[in-house]
Amino acid sequence: MAKQEVIDTGRSRGGETEKITINLGPVDLGQIDLLVEEGFYSNRTDLIRTAIRNQLSVHALVVKETVTRRELVLGLQYFSKRDLEAVRAANERLTIQVLGLASIANDVSPELALATIDSILVRGALHAPAAVKAALADRIR
Repeated sequence: MAKQEVIDTGRSRGGETEKITINLGPVDLGQIDLLVEEGFYSNRTDLIRTAIRNQLSVHALVVKETVTRRELVLGLQYFSKRDLEAVRAANERLTIQVLGLASIANDVSPELALATIDSILVRGALHAPAAVKAALADRIR
């Protein structure tokens, strides 16, 4: 099978972030704003990131055990056109399972993706051309 590049990135850095939206009640939001005003955090996002990281730290062992049990790639898994062409040439198919970021190169065609990828499970983010995502829609869990 073709070797895919796997990079354990740990926490996201710089431009490697994804935007999420959360809903908070006015009292919670007010308390966050108060802590920001008092200088405990530089802004709302800083408090929320800190709270999330603290919770992830509390549950780190469970995450590690689950990653191992489910055989997930932790970090970044990148699939180039060359990688997928090698998979196709070997008459193999991929089951992609990532906790982090799975990335399919922009020059991968929908046909190549369909010929080489059986399923995709990503807990985090999937970056791929829109046409590839559309072609694989029934294989993405």
